[in-house]
Amino acid sequence: MKRRGWNPATWVSLVPNGLGQVKPNHYWEIVRTIWENRDNLGTAWRILHKGVCDGCALGTTGLRDFTMKGVHLCTVRLNLLRLNTMPPLDIRRLADVASLQLLNGRELRALGRLPYPLIRRRGEAGFRRITWDEALNEIAARIRTVDPRRIAFYLTSRGITNETYYVAQKVARFLGTNNVDNAARLCHAPSTTAMKQTLGVAASTCSYRDWIGTDVLVFIGSDAPNNQPVTTKYLYYAKQHGTRIVVVNPYREPGLERYWVPSVFESALFGTRLADRFFQIQTGGDIAFLNGTLKHLIERGWLDRAFIDAHTRDFDEVQAALATQSWTELEQASGATRAEMLAFAELLAHAKSAVFVWSMGITQHEYGVENVKAIINVALARGFIGREYCGVMPIRGHSGVQGGGEMGCTATTFPGGKPVNAEHARWLSEQWGFAVPDWKGLSCGEMIDAAYDGQLEVFYAVGGNFLDTMPDPAYIRTALSRPALRVHQDIVLSSQMLVDPADTVILLPAATRYEQRDGGTETSTEREIIFSPYITPPPAEARSEWEILMHVAERTYPERSRLIRFVDGQQIRDEIARIVPEYDGIQHLRKAGDHVQWGGRILCRGGVFATRDGRAQFTPLTPPDTNLPPGMFVLKTRRGKQFNSLIHDERDPLNGAHRDDVLINPDDAARLGVREGEWVVLRSAVGELRARIKFAPLKPGNVQVHWPEGNVLIDARRRDPGSGVPAYKAIVSIHPVEVPVTVE
Repeated sequence: MKRRGWNPATWVSLVPNGLGQVKPNHYWEIVRTIWENRDNLGTAWRILHKGVCDGCALGTTGLRDFTMKGVHLCTVRLNLLRLNTMPPLDIRRLADVASLQLLNGRELRALGRLPYPLIRRRGEAGFRRITWDEALNEIAARIRTVDPRRIAFYLTSRGITNETYYVAQKVARFLGTNNVDNAARLCHAPSTTAMKQTLGVAASTCSYRDWIGTDVLVFIGSDAPNNQPVTTKYLYYAKQHGTRIVVVNPYREPGLERYWVPSVFESALFGTRLADRFFQIQTGGDIAFLNGTLKHLIERGWLDRAFIDAHTRDFDEVQAALATQSWTELEQASGATRAEMLAFAELLAHAKSAVFVWSMGITQHEYGVENVKAIINVALARGFIGREYCGVMPIRGHSGVQGGGEMGCTATTFPGGKPVNAEHARWLSEQWGFAVPDWKGLSCGEMIDAAYDGQLEVFYAVGGNFLDTMPDPAYIRTALSRPALRVHQDIVLSSQMLVDPADTVILLPAATRYEQRDGGTETSTEREIIFSPYITPPPAEARSEWEILMHVAERTYPERSRLIRFVDGQQIRDEIARIVPEYDGIQHLRKAGDHVQWGGRILCRGGVFATRDGRAQFTPLTPPDTNLPPGMFVLKTRRGKQFNSLIHDERDPLNGAHRDDVLINPDDAARLGVREGEWVVLRSAVGELRARIKFAPLKPGNVQVHWPEGNVLIDARRRDPGSGVPAYKAIVSIHPVEVPVTVE
């Protein structure tokens, strides 16, 4: 039954606003944001009122979204606001980096915005100011003398616009290299790969509005209240419309269990119980759990045979593969019982519609591509793709990454997602007027490997911080120290800039999206291309990101600079519309509020897929072995009070965990003989981490630590072979710390 009024059955507590509960204090966050931005409140308000959020990829236009009425504002956006309003840093602090190397990321950011180009040579204590001409000439001279295969460009997701991504990849190819990649390689590259192979599209097939009214909303390997907190408002209204929310995860995430939605009076007052059912599985047990679900659907006759026969292929191969997988094997590999898999299958069988949402809990494995394909198998079996209130959604955590791939800012695809090959390189060469390389480039992990092995001479990073975002920081630090030239184009300082140079390091001050000349666009998770207008001038000598990259290319090869020159952002958008047909309409976005959703609300509508034969493809999958050696645990990294690697607080307001805590099942802790609050050492094959025991409702045998702190335990070269995403997990042993007794 559809519910519209207040529903006491969903209330968490009669205590107003969850006083005394472990929960975010949204109203205090608003007060703190005002205080932090008190020296630039006018700019802060204009950014919130007119800009497109530079946080997660839900997408806004000012304070509104495209899903429902009301204010769209969350703590993630508020926490990021100061990056756009802070004054320039005092460059005298960079004259000697020794003291800066002792600061953490939050302390470095707090120093202020990068105001001028800076350079540091081998053997020098720190950086000194140079002119833009000196910086561009230095970079250009180096690039001209280097084999293009030994040059690499990497772009973060930090508020970067489609225009910057497009120009960056075009610049890389103008300079003769396909070694260009973006932050999606660290998160949703498996989703892009799997969806392209099975559905022919590499984006969410539905929209956020399909959450509200679907029969079942499944979150698998996703903690949306932490990473996309505004979605809790969608979940509240979905429950009011009768939607059942189901979570598949090793950890009973508190934010999915209950939440106080600050913009909904009922929820803000009494809280809302969100998840109707949790299915706790083993880390890495997703394929086995979903295979078991599909096996039940087949055995019980709960399939949409008409959809399967008319719109898919290779289902018989999947059915045959499942017949060879025993329930004992599936239970062991998933960590769930046959009855639990049946309960999940029955939920889907009785539903007329369902939306599947996943994030990095699914993708960041050596078998991330297969994990995504397992979700797609189940969705196809029930016909839950191609119609309203149905779909598969890889929910994006960052505002730039969806557009980054679609702009062709990857080592393996050109604009529009076209694979890098001779045919597509030839076509682009004709469009752009210069020779485009046709060889597969280096993904970001491969760039690091090449740098470590001495095979990279120029590394150009637009934002990002590999020391925080990539596994095994010691390996990363060595890799970063080896290219002859490192260029860091960014808005603030980061620790990777302070790694001693092999020869030269150059810092280039960049403008934010709100300072970008002529404005820019973002593409949200649901494929909304949204225009964010120019709001305020950048500090000191900072320049728009796409202009810096274009100037580097022009200075490198001035004799053909006309082939890479854009006079303004509008010219870039015009070219995007021509080169990427799905983005037709971007050229008409000119002011705040302008937006267009490529593909419309639903992709693959009516079961017509963008594959060669128009059919979706089922995939036979074998679950990975999740057996653990005696006394060992499988460790996965998690996010706390942070955005990407930008840590905002030492304590997670959703579960109370501190940055140095290890989340563990109390029964596992008892077997180890350790109590909550005691210190332990976690050891993996590559490193160790000192942490404090924190009890949590985790599946036994699983532990979690915060990222990036836990990166010291992760092997840098363990990646999904199909997509290149790092596997942010490890097998660890846990050892109590012997505390010496002090004799007085």
